Amino acid sequence: MLKWQYIAVYLIAGVAYGQNKQLLYGVDDLPQSLLLNPGASYTYEAYFGVPVLSGISVGGGSSGVSVWDIFQEGGDINARIDTAIRDLDNKDVFTVNQQLELLSAGWLGRDEKTFYSAGIYQETDAIVYFPKDFALLAYDGNADFINSSFEFSDISFTAELISVYHFGINKKISKKLRLGARAKLYMSAANINSTNNEGFFRTRTTPEGPNFYTHEIVGANVTANTSGLTDDFKASRLVFSSNLGLGIDIGGTYDISNQLSVSASLLDVGFIAHGNDVQNYRFSGSFDLDGIELEFPALLAGQETTEYWEIFINEAETAVPFEDELEDSYVTLRPVKFNGALNYGFGTNLNGECDCTNKNGTRYTSHVGLHINAIKRPRSVLASATLYFDKSWWPFLKTKFTYTVDTFSKNNVGLLVSTKIKNFNFYLAGDNLLEYSDVSQARQLTLQAGMQVIMDSKN
Repeated sequence: MLKWQYIAVYLIAGVAYGQNKQLLYGVDDLPQSLLLNPGASYTYEAYFGVPVLSGISVGGGSSGVSVWDIFQEGGDINARIDTAIRDLDNKDVFTVNQQLELLSAGWLGRDEKTFYSAGIYQETDAIVYFPKDFALLAYDGNADFINSSFEFSDISFTAELISVYHFGINKKISKKLRLGARAKLYMSAANINSTNNEGFFRTRTTPEGPNFYTHEIVGANVTANTSGLTDDFKASRLVFSSNLGLGIDIGGTYDISNQLSVSASLLDVGFIAHGNDVQNYRFSGSFDLDGIELEFPALLAGQETTEYWEIFINEAETAVPFEDELEDSYVTLRPVKFNGALNYGFGTNLNGECDCTNKNGTRYTSHVGLHINAIKRPRSVLASATLYFDKSWWPFLKTKFTYTVDTFSKNNVGLLVSTKIKNFNFYLAGDNLLEYSDVSQARQLTLQAGMQVIMDSKN
């Protein structure tokens, strides 16, 4: 039963990888594309998001195991757990990401070349790397791993709850080039992280020593930092928190020709300083136990086992102290994200066939392209590549189909549907559609939706 509970923790932790919004990137008639590229092309002169409902994104991913892999009917569940633990390694990740736009708005400047956008959104983001060594140690014990090292660096995770205030500027530099930037103020409501840990635990044979086995902790330096968790949590921290940070997004779009364009963006280049309601946990040092001597009366009284472990624990705590009353401030870096895309348009020009009658140039009914996404994580960069096709079927209906290969799946098919009735827009997007018949087998699922009032550009 304990084994089942142990693996369940990791299954529950892996719910979604919502950071990659390949279905929304480059969709020029949705305001959410400006959050993914502040220099994106757009087709409206103003928008106002429906509070709390303008942008909702939830999802998650597990790179190495699905719920079905463990809890499928029939067979021996303990055998499947054992297989999962041995198949996973310390590069496998479980991620969760959720975003909620609280307020959003955008408007065209008087020069008709500059677009401003602003808003507030809330985000929850977490990533846990599978601690391979200590999963084996907890599941099997160390009897089969004598002389093997259990690395503390396998312990790596971060989780945070923040709100983001942002203001963006999108500027048409020339007929072919558009650039943009977005300033961000981060407010951290809660954070916990433990990365860059060092050292190892090992049991090795010492037949020439006082004991056949020697237990040792070598160069341990393990730290977990938290903020916003020691006091009673208050929702008001999402509106105002003294744990603040700054960040910036930059991006641009360049039209190579009337039909071909490239775009790129770099998001969340920033940090958060944690100095309020902080608590740190740390143990560091080295320890070598090659034998414990017990007095003969204790052996006769049958106390040897109890006293052995009491002495072991006491000596270990003295050599490698555990500190849990630290209040050291710390800084976390935001997970930097990169987007890049190559887009080819074809079909009817929605802005009119003659450039002399409009200022928007050429905007086609259909597009195909390639989108690359990458996000910097504590131990690695998670990357994906997406092929897409989007089409405006009628003025009130647009779709986008995607095929994505990433860390979590090699057959991720996604669909976005965007409808517009007069000035009211609603969109719904989801990926890994092939897994919806049995979501327990999916290693990644993401769902996005939103609604806003959009006023079309007339320039």
